[in-house]
Amino acid sequence: MSDYLSTELAATCAALGYYDGSKYHLDNYCLDVIKDLIKYLRRDDESHTVRQFLGQTKVLQTDLIKIFVDHYDKLELWDVLLRLIINITSPVVLLFNEQIPTDIMQRTIYLKLVAYTQSYKVALIDGRIWTILSNRLSKILKLDNVERGEENEMIIERILIFIRNVLQILPDENEKRVDNDATVHDEVLYALNTSGIVDLLVFIASNRSEQQYHLQVVEIISLMLRDQSASELARSGLQRSLSEKEKDEETLLAARLKEKEKKIERVRKYAEARHSHFGGTYVVQNMKAIGENQLLCHKPYQKIEALNFGQDKKKVSKPKNKRPMWDPRGERTSALSVRLILKEFCIEFLNAAYNPVMKYAKSCIVSGAQTNQSETTCYLWALRFFMEFNRHYKFEVKYVSETISTEVFHLVQRQMDHYYEMIITDKKRIPLWSRRLHLALKAYQELLYTLMAMDQSTDRGVRESSKVIKSNVFYVPEYRETILALLLCFDEVKMSRQYLIDLTTTAHIFLKMLSNYCGRNKRSVIVQKVKPTRHKRTNKKKAVQKEQPPVRSLEERWDEVSPQLSIVMQEGTIPQVIPFDATLDVPIDDQKVDAMKRVQKLLRSKDLEQAIGLIRAAREVWPENDSFGSANITSGEEFLALREIFFADLGGE
Repeated sequence: MSDYLSTELAATCAALGYYDGSKYHLDNYCLDVIKDLIKYLRRDDESHTVRQFLGQTKVLQTDLIKIFVDHYDKLELWDVLLRLIINITSPVVLLFNEQIPTDIMQRTIYLKLVAYTQSYKVALIDGRIWTILSNRLSKILKLDNVERGEENEMIIERILIFIRNVLQILPDENEKRVDNDATVHDEVLYALNTSGIVDLLVFIASNRSEQQYHLQVVEIISLMLRDQSASELARSGLQRSLSEKEKDEETLLAARLKEKEKKIERVRKYAEARHSHFGGTYVVQNMKAIGENQLLCHKPYQKIEALNFGQDKKKVSKPKNKRPMWDPRGERTSALSVRLILKEFCIEFLNAAYNPVMKYAKSCIVSGAQTNQSETTCYLWALRFFMEFNRHYKFEVKYVSETISTEVFHLVQRQMDHYYEMIITDKKRIPLWSRRLHLALKAYQELLYTLMAMDQSTDRGVRESSKVIKSNVFYVPEYRETILALLLCFDEVKMSRQYLIDLTTTAHIFLKMLSNYCGRNKRSVIVQKVKPTRHKRTNKKKAVQKEQPPVRSLEERWDEVSPQLSIVMQEGTIPQVIPFDATLDVPIDDQKVDAMKRVQKLLRSKDLEQAIGLIRAAREVWPENDSFGSANITSGEEFLALREIFFADLGGE
């Protein structure tokens, strides 16, 4: 950093004001200074000099937070300050285009910025910050959408982005907290709950008029619960369970044994300080050295298997692009108070907001509007987490009905295919796409688990719904072959070991469900029907002609039709029929014979209503010569006319 730039930034930050120990006093040009800092950050160089200076001088901790708390009533200043804090706390990965730099200098800068953001998160534990944000957000949400205006909409979005930025900051690796201990992230969650922001998130998610913020709320929720296990969270109670107590005791005992072994090893090391060569030299029988002599060793081995020739050899290090993929960061157990808060939040979210939020998110993903890959990832995470939570808490299909369908299976399967294609094509970001593929696989696994839970439901409708979904999943090839394709395409360099474990588990679940589905009622899944090919014989035999039924006479057919005809004439509904075809070039008068043939054909095919309707319509069109009967014909005479047409030889059938 140049001295001029450092001096200018220091002078700018000094013009913000001062803190007297109880209240922060603003400078006359404080608003302009904050705007200047925003401009500096916008014009920052590739080394992020301005951002490093602000983190090194701790401007956020010493000045900005105090201004944020003490002068929240000055709305113009507060809004501009919120923009600056959002810029400072923005994810570091986004500054490097979602790629962790490999260059030494850039990597050093990246680690510095990450350390600065971690210190910001510690400073933002203060509950007053979140109370002020909650009050401002609740006031805006009370207004109708028409009365808010664009400025208030922007403030809502900025507050949600600020919450997202704080929650996404990764924990410090040196902060090695054990389970049931409160971390910085847990303290932030506790502050969010006490300030009322958690309730406001549920309100936004459950309100249909706030749909434009639903995807942001899903992302915030995924960051809130990223370290939690859905099954353990669902089973959390006011008191620790017996399994938790046993687990804690085992962990404590293992730690004590490990410490005891280290102490014994340390004592043994100093007690046996004499060089091993003074212990004597031994000969290994029936084993030659490099020359003709027997192999010498300096330890009395009890078993020949203990003799190791490679203990002094230097291991060949694998190149970075050949090393196995690291497993994702595991889950941890938060403090009991935090777990109870999160459990209550999950229950409220399932009851009030899960189905509408996931429906809107799915529609955005399918249409491709207003979504990016991170939001799709949050959708898959929410699907997996809340369906697992619902399955372990009190399984109710109605709470997660929006994500139990064949369309959701298709969506998850499509995302898995897309992520695998990106692993192959986008080689610079393989770890990112590998994590997303793993997340999609866990969502697919949870869908299968939910179907298994639906099969065990006492409600018949739930079981039938599961049967319909399984019939689609098992019969459609793209669903049936997804797991097999992923198994065949596994690569330990590009995919983690935990991914392989989850993939194997998913394959086992799928095969078990398929076995139960085919075994019940002796059903089978037909992949493809193959017609057997028959070889032609040289000695062909004459095919035996099938015996055709004897041709019935017209009298027999009339005896069968006549009772039905009389009933139709008396009680039937006679349709309106046009006896001629006006589209033909043949004149209407010449179509009289064709109409007669049509009446005969309809009678002999037992279409009696059409036959009666046609003869009555033809009588009106061609009244001359009474070919179809007179105009004042009785029902008996009409019956006889139909009989004559039935037996007439018109050159047809």
